[in-house]
Amino acid sequence: MATFKLDNRAARRLWLTVNHLMASPATQGDSLALVKALGFVQLDSIQVVSRAHHHILWTRDHSYREPDMNDLLGPKRQVFEHFTHDASILPMEFLPIWARQFQRMKDKVGSAKWFGNSITPQLLDHILRRISDEGPLSTRDFDTKITGDKAMWKRPPHKQALDYLWYAGELATSHRVGFTKFYDLAERVFPADLHAQRLEDPMQIDQLCSHAMDRLGVASAVEIRKFWDATEPREVTDWIKGQGQRRGQGQGIIPIEVESWDGSWTKAFAPADIESRVENLPSVTSRLRILNPFDPAIRDRKRLKRLFGYDYTVEMFVPAAKRVWGYYVYPILEGDRFVGRIEVKAERAKNSLNVVNLWFEPDVSPTQARLKKLDTELRRLTGLAGVRDVIWLCLRP
Repeated sequence: MATFKLDNRAARRLWLTVNHLMASPATQGDSLALVKALGFVQLDSIQVVSRAHHHILWTRDHSYREPDMNDLLGPKRQVFEHFTHDASILPMEFLPIWARQFQRMKDKVGSAKWFGNSITPQLLDHILRRISDEGPLSTRDFDTKITGDKAMWKRPPHKQALDYLWYAGELATSHRVGFTKFYDLAERVFPADLHAQRLEDPMQIDQLCSHAMDRLGVASAVEIRKFWDATEPREVTDWIKGQGQRRGQGQGIIPIEVESWDGSWTKAFAPADIESRVENLPSVTSRLRILNPFDPAIRDRKRLKRLFGYDYTVEMFVPAAKRVWGYYVYPILEGDRFVGRIEVKAERAKNSLNVVNLWFEPDVSPTQARLKKLDTELRRLTGLAGVRDVIWLCLRP
């Protein structure tokens, strides 16, 4: 059988479809359904317009508001927080396949000496005992001090110990106030039936890889592993080999080739029904969206460049003098193309969303139709930011 070849435009449409960016945003959506569909949503504390997790969900559902996240995490217990490639929220139903990640992260932060010698058994026992007796606590409820050199990223022992117990799955995020995390015993946060469920490690790997494949559409072994960052390269390779038996039944995954933006081809894997999935892709929308820098559609910069020819870097940790674009610059997606990038900032004291800079890609013209769509998206963004006016601080094309 000839290898299926996925042309670049179909590959872009498939990627945007699995990321829920092809259709117009919902106006009466289901935040939990979105988290499940995406697999996870990255958390980030930086608030230029709105924090990343809020912006990511709002981009796909304009009825979303920031308190919705607290409802999912807190009283409803429908999501939990843990570490994929970074701190993220995940559907609570994924808890049984996340047991191995709790152990992996416990081993990683313990053996890699992330925290030096600051964490002692006595400190861990003290923290667990206090939370057991007093209920959810935050880092502000402890007062250990940094000793020795006060390097930029060095933190007090109690913060390191709380993180260690959180990585290990012994503590869990109970709720947040603003962005302040409150820790509680895992058994008091996680639903008892899910917390008690035990899956054999091969089953966890199988489900993690399968869920990743569904949310990637097409992917290499490296991309499957990187999606959750909860498996090892050999585990993913063995999983792919095991798909051979399922292929005979019209299931599993198959090897394909995917066209890059520059016309080159790369090898990848796709679900066995990839042809049907491509045939049923929705038509290309003309919608223009301003995406968050941590949006899952652009998280893998290599994949982004390969599929779209869009070179994007987050520069908030780059010294100001060395930045090419700016501190917090948002990609602009129009239809199935990335057409530019924009630097905007909410100034809540003045009730405004300020446009600091705007750049279109070299092959993109700032037509009146395109600028009109940008103006419309900026007005929508004021609703997320909780401000009224759009103010251009740079020259509007």
